[in-house]
Amino acid sequence: MKLLPLILGIFIPPVGVFMTYGIGPTLFINIGLTLLGWIPGSIHAVWAIAKQNENYNDSTY
Repeated sequence: MKLLPLILGIFIPPVGVFMTYGIGPTLFINIGLTLLGWIPGSIHAVWAIAKQNENYNDSTY
């Protein structure tokens, strides 16, 4: 798992999601959740980054 996007996903959620997904629906969802509150944005960012890393790790076998 890449540590930098995960740490940024906790402290600055949209930046962590952007580093993982780029510009797309996941980023816009995260921006909306972060505008509603830092905690929902952080939870979504950590979940999305972990899910992306899980999918990446599954496809390498």
